[in-house]
Amino acid sequence: MWFVWSALVLALLRYFEVGIFATVSWWWVFGLLAAAFVWFEFIERFLGLEKKKAMDEMEAARKARIKRALEQDRPGPR
Repeated sequence: MWFVWSALVLALLRYFEVGIFATVSWWWVFGLLAAAFVWFEFIERFLGLEKKKAMDEMEAARKARIKRALEQDRPGPR
């Protein structure tokens, strides 16, 4: 995600010609976007990060279901 944010900031600085960034080539922006593409399409899959995120979300949902079920079964004051 850092590649995407860096590309966005660099593109805005380049577009509005702020200071030293006025002379930066647009290829730097495209390079950062290409790096983001490679990261999300290949490296993240290779490292298994997308599966880890999905498993963490499923685990959080499972814990929430268990908590709700225990709260429903617990007798409350009437």
